[in-house]
Amino acid sequence: MKIISSGSLLAGAVVLFGMTLPSPAAPVPSYHLARKITLTGDGRWDYLQVDSAARRLYVSRSTHVNVVDLNTGIVVGDIPNTSGVHGIALDPKSGHGFTSNGRANTVTIFNLKTLAKVAEVAVGTSPDCIIFDPATERVFTFNGGSNDATAIDGATGKVIGTIPLPGRPEYAVADGKGHVYNNIEDKSEVASINAKTLKVENVWPIAPGDGPSGIAMDLKSRRIFSVCGNQKMTVLDADTGKLVSTLAIGNGPDASAFDPALGIVFSPNGEDGTLNVVKETGPNQFQVTATVPTQAGARTMALDPKTHHVYLMTATMEPAPPETAAPDAPVVGGAPPRRARRGIVPGSYVVLDFAP
Repeated sequence: MKIISSGSLLAGAVVLFGMTLPSPAAPVPSYHLARKITLTGDGRWDYLQVDSAARRLYVSRSTHVNVVDLNTGIVVGDIPNTSGVHGIALDPKSGHGFTSNGRANTVTIFNLKTLAKVAEVAVGTSPDCIIFDPATERVFTFNGGSNDATAIDGATGKVIGTIPLPGRPEYAVADGKGHVYNNIEDKSEVASINAKTLKVENVWPIAPGDGPSGIAMDLKSRRIFSVCGNQKMTVLDADTGKLVSTLAIGNGPDASAFDPALGIVFSPNGEDGTLNVVKETGPNQFQVTATVPTQAGARTMALDPKTHHVYLMTATMEPAPPETAAPDAPVVGGAPPRRARRGIVPGSYVVLDFAP
């Protein structure tokens, strides 16, 4: 008969117990500014888009789109004649890219390899956000002037239909299973759209969030993140529309992104010049784990899911001009006098590359 000591029993129990414990959550990386990529020429910016496979970054520039080689940081191409361009969508299967041209009310279709223009398609009024849905292989523009969305076949470039929306659309995200979720900015809601039938199936309020712009999604946990103008990030259940969490974020966000490998969501805050890094710490529990200094004006972003780098665009602003209203002008609707748009210091356009 073999005698087992109490110490051996304890050691075995510890090993067995340790084997049953779940692995600890991956630590949240500390983001730092890795480099600055200077962009020349005129043109303010809006959305950015990363093509991880081709190592390219697309940056909208008012009337054209800069194409940056991410390995070298050098501008290697330009897509011209995109009047009022806001966003860029990529369809790797068809080999096409798409730009939303807000002032022209069109979408420019271009070749992803050569950047040559393929076609230009009329859509709704003032197209802003544009995304590609891999489940239906359709491109959707969200048109802020006509409060609707236009669906385009990614392969043929033909308009399939128009989706009336309950208010002014902002950014949208696809779940990869045939649904697209769109922030309704003026109603502070999220609209759930069936990407196949082109119908709005649900509209969910996100109060206390107000004025949502950027949106991101954790496809695995089915959680939707909306960054709002009142310095809140809301978290919705994508299947029920239930508000499961609200977080305090910085001032002036206009984009968001979720990194599935690291399990973190970002909020770039243009007014504060910060980047919030948010982590899920428990079931429906989220926490801002870092607030990274960036630069004033950096409110839009793109994420490279392969390298986990975050790219933000900004420029140095000139001093704010005086109020446009006369000193004795009446205040309409309780709103303060509007200020003229701030100018930009020439030669100061820059992409900020943040690395984990």
